[in-house]
Amino acid sequence: MRHSKDAKEFDADVAIVGAGPVGVLLAILLADYGKSVVLIERWTDHYALPRAVTYDHEIARILAAIDIDSEADGAVGFSEGKYYWRNRDGEDLQVIDWKSEFVSGWRSRYYFHQPLLESKLIQIASDRKEIAIVRGWQAIGLEQNEDGVSLSLEQNPEEYRTSRLNSKIRAKFVVGADGANSFVREALGFEVEDKGYCFDWLILDVIPSFDYPASRPNEPAQWQLCDPKRPTTIVSGGPGPTPGDPNRRRWEFMVLPGEVPEVLQETENAWRLLEPWGVTPDNSLLERSAVYRFQAKWAKQWHKGRCVLAGDAAHLMPPFAGQGMCSGLRDALALSWRLNAILDGQCGTQLLDSYTTERLENTKYFIELSESLGRIICVTDEEEAAARDARLIADLKARGGKPLAGENTRIGPGAWCSKGRHAGVLSLQGRVAYNGQVDRFDQAVGRGWILLGYETDPDAALTDAQRAQLAQLQGVALTIGPPDSEAQIIDIDGFYARWLSDIDSKFLLIRPDFYVATSAKTPQELQTRFSDVASTLDLMRATHEAVR
Repeated sequence: MRHSKDAKEFDADVAIVGAGPVGVLLAILLADYGKSVVLIERWTDHYALPRAVTYDHEIARILAAIDIDSEADGAVGFSEGKYYWRNRDGEDLQVIDWKSEFVSGWRSRYYFHQPLLESKLIQIASDRKEIAIVRGWQAIGLEQNEDGVSLSLEQNPEEYRTSRLNSKIRAKFVVGADGANSFVREALGFEVEDKGYCFDWLILDVIPSFDYPASRPNEPAQWQLCDPKRPTTIVSGGPGPTPGDPNRRRWEFMVLPGEVPEVLQETENAWRLLEPWGVTPDNSLLERSAVYRFQAKWAKQWHKGRCVLAGDAAHLMPPFAGQGMCSGLRDALALSWRLNAILDGQCGTQLLDSYTTERLENTKYFIELSESLGRIICVTDEEEAAARDARLIADLKARGGKPLAGENTRIGPGAWCSKGRHAGVLSLQGRVAYNGQVDRFDQAVGRGWILLGYETDPDAALTDAQRAQLAQLQGVALTIGPPDSEAQIIDIDGFYARWLSDIDSKFLLIRPDFYVATSAKTPQELQTRFSDVASTLDLMRATHEAVR
């Protein structure tokens, strides 16, 4: 491991503590910008058991940016059915559409096997010359000044029990992606907001030797059993061990009042709970049995100076909305373009203020959503469950049994202009043709600061100073239009024409994390709103020397 000899030398642009999916994705995104990264992981071996099992359309879009195709990757699968919440009598309480393609260009939901997906991420990171992966080391000290951060490290005492080495690295920025018990968060003294939500659930990951959903045709493939005698979750656990194998399956059983979690998770008790579902040691392999405590917490502050939090280090949420890991991967993308802009001298460090305001509000929304879903299923009182059933059945009937669709993601106030319609929301995505390639917009055109004008030149709508600012952000201005036009981007299916008509706009400014920074109908509106966005970015002079 390299050692910094003085405060002016750096081992990396960014040191990331924690090599889970959030830390590894952030490292890859930064490497794609050409930034040097040290990725520090306290465990020598990769964790080989599943945790998260589902992600949404936005995560599929993010993974596509690093060439992981959720429609074709062996670690990922998807359901052709819906997601049901039923009472013990088999009556539908809630139906959610996880099958359809969402307006962001990907399906609403995917299932995956986390160890396999993580191994792909780690392989991508290992292949990047900009990334140094340091395993078996943990951070034990942190000091920062206006130029950078010094991290003191030691070999993990849980792996090196007799003797161990110490070292120190220095980076321009440090990111704590080191999980719920984050050293970085504690070292920075950040307080945690605890909503007091706390339920223990037994998680059982199973590899069946048979097609489980097909063996139970009267039940959904993915569902929540809202039975007060034992609230239960039954979902896919992602693809099986080899191509063509039946999918893995996951059961989650609520630990009831008076039960001892350590006893419930014992193998014989796990099989006892699975037996009514037709799953036995004769036809299945129990991959994992573990009790997890579902909690709702977030750090009140996400950055200080040159240190930033991401993932579980910044927030914890119940799993009922399937948004825990998703929120962490959103953190990584939102942080990557900001750190790149600061390191390149495009923007000042105050740009990190908007990372906190945007991501914290977005995460709090998903925590509250997860809690509200938990209040539906985590009911063990018979009278309360009966009242819940009556209320939800009536609600579902009132909307004609129509499934709830997925929703688009909105961020908190930050580096965007609220005056533009659809601003602060994930941009929609359709098929386009660009430079001879036909694909989803992201894959055909790319990712970055993109100013679009529908059948009009967006570059001409800006002032000279704004064109310089867009260039400083390494952004592009492009015209999009119908197939019979001479636009640079061809709107093959009329998707963008319909979207822009719906929001009464001719111009869109899209950020590197796919969120709309602003929209406008006229050049005058665009100029005013572009200036509003620019004012949030802490833009430096174009000649400002890059961060050293």
